[in-house]
Amino acid sequence: MNDQWILTPQFFEIPEPALAAAAPTDAVENAHVIADRSAESLGKVHRPIRDFVRDQMREGARPVSLAGDCCAAIPVLAGLRAAGTEPALIWIDAHGDFNTPETSPSQFLGGMPLAMMAGRGPQWMCEEVGLAPFPEERIWLVDGRDLDPLEREAVDASGLHHIDIEGLAELKIDGPVYVHLDVDVLSADEVAAFNYPVPGGPSVAVTVAGCRRFAAANDIVALSVSGWTGRLDGDGRTGAACKELIRTLLG
Repeated sequence: MNDQWILTPQFFEIPEPALAAAAPTDAVENAHVIADRSAESLGKVHRPIRDFVRDQMREGARPVSLAGDCCAAIPVLAGLRAAGTEPALIWIDAHGDFNTPETSPSQFLGGMPLAMMAGRGPQWMCEEVGLAPFPEERIWLVDGRDLDPLEREAVDASGLHHIDIEGLAELKIDGPVYVHLDVDVLSADEVAAFNYPVPGGPSVAVTVAGCRRFAAANDIVALSVSGWTGRLDGDGRTGAACKELIRTLLG
């Protein structure tokens, strides 16, 4: 498979240079100096990702996006759809990212991208890249063990498929698949260099095994990854786990 990478080495407006360690040296760098998390600022970061994904799909390559936050998955889906691909979306994450301003205790933007992609909550981030609401029945939330109370109600009442890593290993989807991986799905008891680590959950070995079986059985046409926090990874274990999961999903 011809994998083509775009690297966005930042967490929203905060530089995250350690992410470069998980990308090949020929990755397209998409670094931006932005002042805030406004539509104008994030549009500068997201539009190049959308265009990269669209162009690589049209050329028959598989786009891989590595960034510091899950909101960068929005332009990946926008790029796929702009290229004429309507995938299933596999969202692997310790969090649901299915909050809206009405359900979120923290109002943290990074806890809302999956809801936004499904047409819930504010749509300005999707509108910046031309993304129309994505059907909930085409979304699989994998793990999602750390949900706010109202967020859990929203997930349970939605059309999402909510499964665990073992369920992912058994999943076979007819058609193209876009996988988004937030590496904090891994148990913080084993690797914890994340801004929002979550105890419990699957080990590196269990997650790698589940992802390997899923990748072997499905047509993954695009991958996006929300990586680790470099300043917290003193022993390098979390970065190494991130790289292993990426290799596994890419086959």
